[in-house]
Amino acid sequence: MARRAERAGTGERAGRPWRAGGAGGAGGSGESVAFGAAARALGLNTRQFELAVQLGEVRTVTTDLGRRVACEELRRVTAAEGFPEALIARLRVVGTAESAELLGITQGRLTRLARGGFFAPVRFYVNRYRAVVWLYLASDLTEFAVRQPELLSGRTPPGLSAALAAGEDWRAAKWRSRRIGQLLAQTEDPWERAAVLASVLGSVELASAVADPYERAHLRELRPALVRTRPDAGAVRDVIDTVVTADDPREIRRYRAALASSLDDARRARSAPRPDAGLKPALDDHTPVPGRPRSLWQKLIGRR
Repeated sequence: MARRAERAGTGERAGRPWRAGGAGGAGGSGESVAFGAAARALGLNTRQFELAVQLGEVRTVTTDLGRRVACEELRRVTAAEGFPEALIARLRVVGTAESAELLGITQGRLTRLARGGFFAPVRFYVNRYRAVVWLYLASDLTEFAVRQPELLSGRTPPGLSAALAAGEDWRAAKWRSRRIGQLLAQTEDPWERAAVLASVLGSVELASAVADPYERAHLRELRPALVRTRPDAGAVRDVIDTVVTADDPREIRRYRAALASSLDDARRARSAPRPDAGLKPALDDHTPVPGRPRSLWQKLIGRR
């Protein structure tokens, strides 16, 4: 095990060295490596490394070559106590059955607690039946068990029972909040931050929140992907959209308020790009088109 850590710390694993690239640039200094090389150096697979970056376990820098990992960061991570076992344990992701087993409760109780918002999913996927399958960090669950052990046994609290009976389910909202926080932590650019907040608003809400079509077009251009999808994932696209898009009126109001504040900061920093006067911004489904019959416009909206 010491040999493995030594290899990771020197940028070598399974006889495959990583080589630092001269990638100075905004936000980064010194040498850095691409994500693939960084993952190999840390002994992580692609999904583990992606999660490590999202959770801030591995910090990235912006360079002339894109997002990379500084060699100094690799040295920091590999020098941490308990590496690599401690890092891998913090990245452990479990489904409903394993989560329930970890907490010593039934799967039904685990699901009720998750729907009640007592812990946030860290990931999800859509199975072959087009159902959303939620995944959790094992460390989040153990922390919850220590924090609120009374919820692991006995009757479900009346307030939670009433909320669940009314159909409340906080899993998607909790996941969105977590993912938005991760993305905001990765940028200080005001327009990019506004685009992160805009990414969870549907097209109707975004058009209502951002009246300027040029600003909307700029936000669409900058908005990050909340989840990674395969090119052939069209069959589950609608399911994924329901997860990544805020739908509760209270949640929508919070994101709209945060977006308005972020847009104020962005506008003070610089204006959204505007093409020559003779050109029009890229249209979305809610940008009125002069001369287009209203009935046709309504049909376009109906396609959404």
